[in-house]
Amino acid sequence: MPLPLANEHQLMPLLTDVLPADLPALTSLMLIAVSALTSAVTASLGIGGGVLLLAVMAVALPPAAIIPVHGMVQLGSNISRASMTLRHINLRLILWFAPGALLGAWLGSLFLVELPLALVQLCIAAFILLLCWGPPIPRIATSAVGTLVAAAITTFISLFVGATGPLVAAFVKQQQKGERFSTVATFAAAMCLQHAPKAIIYGAAGFVFADWLGLIVLMILSGAVGTWLGLRLLRRLNDRRFTLIFNLLLTLLALRLVWQALLAG
Repeated sequence: MPLPLANEHQLMPLLTDVLPADLPALTSLMLIAVSALTSAVTASLGIGGGVLLLAVMAVALPPAAIIPVHGMVQLGSNISRASMTLRHINLRLILWFAPGALLGAWLGSLFLVELPLALVQLCIAAFILLLCWGPPIPRIATSAVGTLVAAAITTFISLFVGATGPLVAAFVKQQQKGERFSTVATFAAAMCLQHAPKAIIYGAAGFVFADWLGLIVLMILSGAVGTWLGLRLLRRLNDRRFTLIFNLLLTLLALRLVWQALLAG
């Protein structure tokens, strides 16, 4: 049995060279596995993986690294999901979401301050619950201008709180009328646009992405595997069941935000 032991001795120095020096190797491996799991959750159920990954990373990473590293991993995960569901993307929505995301990122880069987290959480939770269980949003909100404004607001907020995915998902779901592949694909494309500016903004602010590049790349690769598995599960759901699960997950995430806001208050 000496061969596995030799392989293990060869593997550990390699991991040490690639993964962040500030993290134990086992922690990095755990994050890589969690990335696959959370990507599968989002691909199959439409939502939830990004928030779950953020919660795990908040425990495992230094505070200054949480949002920038999470943003890059989510960018890679959403790119893989969007590429695997390319023909289902609502291009009209994305064409108007893109300039709004750029506007929100630019505004966020001007401030980059700490907003009152409890207030932000309560506002996001309220909007999620309204979009899931309230009346259909007015046509003006789903118009080109409404999409641009929604993209700007959610991108601005995402620079400070990390995971506005549930709010974007609820907005996208309203416009896709419950069609599961279109919802997942369009949400993935929208989140690509929302996460992409973080590399520039946090890099300009002094965050050294090179120190975390190995971990980010490995988490993106494992996330792509999770996405592939999750999309296979998605094919087994019908639109009605998907919409119900999607709304229930969003509601749980909204209630979690309310609980966190009350604890913080």
